[in-house]
Amino acid sequence: MSNIKRYQVNEDNAWSEMVEAGDFVFLNFCVGNVGQSVEAQVHGAINCMEYNLKKLGLTLEHVVKVTVLLRDAWNIPIMETVFKERFAGNYPARITIQTEFAHCGGADGLHAQIDAIAYRK
Repeated sequence: MSNIKRYQVNEDNAWSEMVEAGDFVFLNFCVGNVGQSVEAQVHGAINCMEYNLKKLGLTLEHVVKVTVLLRDAWNIPIMETVFKERFAGNYPARITIQTEFAHCGGADGLHAQIDAIAYRK
């Protein structure tokens, strides 16, 4: 498995924030602007995604699939507005899931997280 690279490994919680496997890059826990509005948090999550992709010479155009986790599914239209702006027509396949986050910020903290798959070629 020497062609699989793991980045930002968290030994305490047993996960990798980013895994590069062949032509695919898997990103987890893309969050940002926690405690701010849902719109700001979606922007923050995409900023986090862009930051990590850039480390491998990739951009949002390389993202082919995302899983969006929202505390409240009624915020999907807000998330979609941000996606229209940030992905500019190059939309990845997407699933959106409502979840209660077990996060230190509680109900006023984390409202949006994005996991993604990028394709290198």
